[in-house]
Amino acid sequence: MPRFNRQFDPASIKLVIFDLDGTLIDSRLDLIHSVNAMLRKFNRPELPGEVVASYVGDGAPMLVRRALGDPNDEKFVKEALDFFLAYYREHKLDNTHAYPGIPKALQQIQSNGTNRKMAVLSNKPVNPSRAIVEALGLADFFVHVYGGNSFDTKKPDPLGAKTLLSETGTSPANAMIVGDSSIDVLTGRNAGIATCGVTYGFAPHTLCEAPPDVVVDEPRELGELFG
Repeated sequence: MPRFNRQFDPASIKLVIFDLDGTLIDSRLDLIHSVNAMLRKFNRPELPGEVVASYVGDGAPMLVRRALGDPNDEKFVKEALDFFLAYYREHKLDNTHAYPGIPKALQQIQSNGTNRKMAVLSNKPVNPSRAIVEALGLADFFVHVYGGNSFDTKKPDPLGAKTLLSETGTSPANAMIVGDSSIDVLTGRNAGIATCGVTYGFAPHTLCEAPPDVVVDEPRELGELFG
């Protein structure tokens, strides 16, 4: 059952903005394999999966930089990033899947609200984000899918969220962001919208740093929240 830290009426929410990795999709294995392929390419030791997963959330450039140990050689970082992106482009759907219960939850959120809209705002590059959403059969749920290179800034900067508010004609009082990390919660706070944290994703441990308005433990609870 959803746990509220701040009371608000879910029925008032007309726009729901979703994070992608760790919220809608389990992309952990493909990200781990792609990072470790990059490390092998440059004769670096591979990293445990949990370590790689903990680096996800701030976009591909930061993921690669963290995996390399934050080197000062920017040319090397760029070369490694290019390899990672090319490898991930080819392998992004090897193991990635929607979390069980997500399609049904999205159907419930859509059907239980009058003209309620949904969108994706990820820090993952936009092209693989859109390709994954499309391949997993989720694209029809969303009015927009934006990635980390869709705007001049990434989450937790509110530019992406505020753009979605503007494009959908939604007041901040009638919008919510859903994500698995403090980055998403801070994005919501910076945009002045409600926040929902999911504990089944990649970075639930970070939610204590920025407690969301409501917490859910399973994808099905997202549907229940709006039921």
